[in-house]
This record gives sequence, structure tokens and C-alpha cells, in this order.
Amino acid sequence: MRNKYTNLWIWLFLVPLALDYKAAEDAGSHVIQVLMTLPVVGAGVVLWLIAPSFTRRSRFRSIVSAATIMTVVGSIVAQVLQGNDFGNYLRTLLPFGLFLLGYLAACRPWEGDRLAAFEKALFWSMVISLVFSFVYGMVTSGGPLDDVRYRIVSVTFLGLQGVILHQFVVAKRITKFTLAIFLGTILIELLSVTRSLLVGTVVLFLFATWLSAPSPRHLVRAGMRALMTGVLIAVMTAGAASFFPEVADHWTQRIFASKETTSGRDPTTITRLAEMKDQYDQVTSTPSALIAGRGYGAVYHYSPDYLPYLAGQFSKKDFYAIREFAAGHNFWVYQLFAGGLMFGLWMPLAILFALALGGIAYRVWRRRAPDLLYLPVMGRSLLLLAALPATSIGGNPLGPRYSGLVFGVALGLLVATYTRLSYAMKIRNAELAAQRGMPKKRRPGTPAPTPAPVVTPVSMPMHPSGRASTLKESRDVLSRFTSA
Repeated sequence: MRNKYTNLWIWLFLVPLALDYKAAEDAGSHVIQVLMTLPVVGAGVVLWLIAPSFTRRSRFRSIVSAATIMTVVGSIVAQVLQGNDFGNYLRTLLPFGLFLLGYLAACRPWEGDRLAAFEKALFWSMVISLVFSFVYGMVTSGGPLDDVRYRIVSVTFLGLQGVILHQFVVAKRITKFTLAIFLGTILIELLSVTRSLLVGTVVLFLFATWLSAPSPRHLVRAGMRALMTGVLIAVMTAGAASFFPEVADHWTQRIFASKETTSGRDPTTITRLAEMKDQYDQVTSTPSALIAGRGYGAVYHYSPDYLPYLAGQFSKKDFYAIREFAAGHNFWVYQLFAGGLMFGLWMPLAILFALALGGIAYRVWRRRAPDLLYLPVMGRSLLLLAALPATSIGGNPLGPRYSGLVFGVALGLLVATYTRLSYAMKIRNAELAAQRGMPKKRRPGTPAPTPAPVVTPVSMPMHPSGRASTLKESRDVLSRFTSA
């Protein structure tokens, strides 16, 4: 039975945390954050309960689901063994729990109009987060660029760029609105003076180019288009630098930061390495920690091995006073630190596995059946999920609450569309083989199967009223709400 409030639940699920913000003081009140999180959790549980279920098993879906659930639920084991502060444990685990909830709610065979609602809510919530983070950062900081740049970047910044890059590079559909949003992200990227964001944008651009080229000949053409687009972005960047000389000076300082230090090492890189080294030393200190991890919310420091490289940047007293419990800056090492070999690495490996298998399948299906239903949804979810490893270049993408939710939904949409399209392609290949009179291959020594009765081919889901789904094969749903 269709639930007439499903669209409302989808918007309640994805939009409130787009207005999430980081309090100026960690010891301050978190009432507003709690009030924003409660409707999200409630709407996610409702969507999980009312969502349709798959009627066929999928090994791919089972692997990703088991890995995600094991990572989040298995954190209880490390918490029991290590006895970390329970409040720190819950606060650190919350983004991972939202990731799991987003995955469970989205990894369902939703009908076309519900998928359109999911994508529309995702897109607009990321736009809201982009604008809100920029305005909130500029208003609350009110200081020099060194202070402002840390607060003006949305936690789903690269995710929004990934979705827009799908429209530009893969779908080859550019509207005035999406172009303005993308140029706005480039401007924020320049003002933030964050090297990892720039590298993440390049990674997403290369991934979108690879997805858009199903053959070597198309890859050469896509590479030429990418080169021309890169030149245009470089020209725009140079123009912005001429209008904002202060920003250009800060970029010069960031690029050549290592030459201005006593040790000749980049201080940001050294602090990240010191953090990872301490986490690695802690998790390998005992067999139980290596197996089950130190637990989410465990306190870590900077490894003293890197103190000499920070001479002139950190005093010895400040260096040893650092005590952190939030998700570390390196997503991959922190997963090992928090969950160990048994519970920490499964989810990161499942994400990489989903991106690799989904990307390869997308290129093959786009070449063989470019008008396949739900294929654009799969492409956008691929680029949205690809923003997770791209974001991990400079920080933990599952540290903030909102980014954890968005990336969980992206993984769910990717797995669900892959499951449906793989079955549809099997049916299509069987029909083509039957039309050509080609017998199905079987292993040597097995008897020939008995002729099966004629079965009506299974079509993709349709609306119960008999009208076609809103996701037409020849129509890209994102263009409905990004057209100028």
C-alpha cells in the first residue's frame, strides 16, 4: 500500500541536518543539534519500515549491507572492552549511525516518483547546506581570512560538486542554475584556501570523465572536453586571484608552507601524520585492541615522534596537551583505530567495492543500453558516493552528522539501482539470446535442461495507477528542478 506522506518523510529525513552547524564552544549547549537530529532519525525509521522490499536475493547487496551493519553494531564490542566515555562514544558514533540509517532507508526498490523525491531532496538539501555554511561562517567569524576559511565550507561540498559534474560531464546537460551553483562552489573553494578540496574536485572530475567514456575512443573525446573545461576553470581562477589578491597570497603561503618552517616540512601534513601514528600505536598495543579496536570516542594524541618537525609551530606543552576523541582526520586509519580488524575495515572496503563494481557496471550498461531505466540515478549516486573518498583526502567524511547521512543515502541508492539494473540486464540478455536462437551455455557434463514454458518478460516497476514512472528512460529527473 502506498503511503501518501512518503514524500514528507523523505524531506524531513534529508533537509533538517542541512542547517547543522558546529558550536563555537564544545562545552556549550547542544539542544538545537538534538532537536534537528530527532526528526531525521524518526523519519528515517519510518521510511525504513514503509519501504518496499526486494523479492530477489543479491550477493552484492548482502555483502555491502553486512559490512555496514557489522561496523556500526560491532562498535558495542569495543565500547564494552575499552570502557570509553559513553557520551563521547555516542557523539562520535552518531554520524556512522546516520550513515547506516540512510543506507537502510534508500537501499530499497522505491518507485520512480519516490526516487525522484529522494534525489530532489538530496540536491536541494546540499544546496541549502552550501549557502547556510557560507553565510553562517562569514557572520560568526567576522575576522580575517585565516579564521573565516575554516567555517565557510559545507560538509557535503564535494558531494554537491559530484552531482553537478554528472550533469556537466556525463549527462552533458548544463543549465544556468547548475552552472551558477558550480561557479559558487569554485569561489568558496578559492576563499577556503584548502588544498584537499581542490584535489577532491580534480578527482571527481576525472572519475566523471571515466564514467562518461564507455570505450577508449570516447575516453579520448571526454579527455579533450575535460582539458578544455580545466582550462576554463584555470582562467576563472586566475581572474578571481586578480580581483582578490589577499586570497592569492594565502594560496601561495599554503602551497609553499613547508619552505617557511624551521624543519622544512608542511605543518598540516606533519600534524596529520602525528595523529595517525598515535592511533596506529594505540590500536596495535594489545591483541584485543587490534582485533576489536579502541572504540569510537577513544582519546588519542599526537605521536611525540613528530614533535621535532613542528619546531616553531607548536610548543612542547601545547603538543602534549592535545587530547581528541572525535573521529580523526584520516577516515581509513581511524576506522582501524576505532573498530580494529574485526569491525573497523569492513565498511571502508565495502564502499570502495561498491564504487569499483558500480563504476565498471555503469560504463558497460551505458554502452549497451544507454536508455536503461534508473541508469541516471545510478550515475549520480556513484559520483555522490565518490565524494566520500575524495573528502577523506582532507578529513573524515563521516565526522559531521549531515555528511554521514547523505553518503549513507548515496550508498543505498547505488546498491539498490545496481541490483535492479543487473536483473533487468539479465532479462534483456536472455531475450536477445532467445531471439538469436543461441542456447544458454552450461558446464561440461551437465544434462541439457528441459524446455521452460514461455514467461512474460519482467518489466521495470510501474506506477500502480497504470501510468509510467516519473523516471523516463529518455528523461533526466534532475533537469526538472535545475532548469533555468
